Amino acid sequence: MKDETDVKRFALNLQGEVDGATLYAALAKAEPDPHLAEVFKKLSSVESAHAQFWRNHLERKGAGGLRVSPSFRARALSWLARRFGPAFVLPTIAAAEARDIDAYDAQPDAVAGGLPTDERSHARVIDAAASTGLGLAGPGIATLEGRHRGGGGNSLRAAVLGANDGLVSNLSLVMGVAGAATSAHTVLLTGIAGLVAGSCSMAMGEWLSVNSSRELYQRQIATEAAELEQSPQEEEEELVLIYQAKGLPEDQAKALAKQLISRKDTALDTLVREELGIDPDQLGGSAWTAAIASFLLFAFGAIFPVVPYFFFSGWTAVFVSLAVSGATLGGIGAATSMFTGRNVVFSATRQLSVGYVAAAITFGIGHLVGVSLN
Repeated sequence: MKDETDVKRFALNLQGEVDGATLYAALAKAEPDPHLAEVFKKLSSVESAHAQFWRNHLERKGAGGLRVSPSFRARALSWLARRFGPAFVLPTIAAAEARDIDAYDAQPDAVAGGLPTDERSHARVIDAAASTGLGLAGPGIATLEGRHRGGGGNSLRAAVLGANDGLVSNLSLVMGVAGAATSAHTVLLTGIAGLVAGSCSMAMGEWLSVNSSRELYQRQIATEAAELEQSPQEEEEELVLIYQAKGLPEDQAKALAKQLISRKDTALDTLVREELGIDPDQLGGSAWTAAIASFLLFAFGAIFPVVPYFFFSGWTAVFVSLAVSGATLGGIGAATSMFTGRNVVFSATRQLSVGYVAAAITFGIGHLVGVSLN
């Protein structure tokens, strides 16, 4: 019974490696960048070696005559890569590699053969390639080094979208309550409650997100340190692949990787930055800073629909709230054009339209509910 279970597992592993070798070979043929094509060739070669590893295990179990062909999925993805280019299928392959990254960890025979380390290496390289959409040239280098995290453009985007979330959500809430024909006092209290609740929710969510990211990074660094201790040769080869993906010739990539791997502290720091895109000195930044920033940004946006209700009531308050919120929505839309590259007028108009549509929907629902209750 155990032998049958092992044969099924070996056959499943063999199928996965055959599919991987087929896909990487197709990517190598379709890739116009010779350096990146060479990386894909090496990945295909490693997958082929893994396939032979499982064939050998099957032979020992008396199932050496098993024939395994590339699956329909592998053939389809290979055709798409040849037809539309590697960038078209890289995100799909990267997602699959990420799902299967721990598949060998619980298989002692695979661990003994060093397969988990290779699979993690492949997942990182493919993820870096997929993140750029165009291989690893240009911005791909920044992706591998982690410089895309915390950049000025991303900070601006987070600030604008945080304020927009507060504005649109609280405008919708205020208009929904106003549509129910309740008093200005009730609308004001509801708007303030929505501001506080939304800001606290955003702050707590951001705090948890940053802390979770930090814990994940710490785990990845610990895993990298263990792999460096157990398999320094494999880690050196992984660095060679990454530097080749950056455009270095193979001999220079090998020389640089050999020099870096000779000192464990430097090697770990380099591997963490190059492979994982993590800055060990930052690890996602301060959770409290992120939480406070999220709270303030959401509250900033959420206050605009509420302010008019401090001074007006009835339809006057509704129209003033819409006017103030609309002006702010237009400003936020114009700000988004700074990182989207779209026309300022288009971005402002789109933002205004989305905000007003949301407000109209909630106002209508609130009016219907108010009429029903009355």
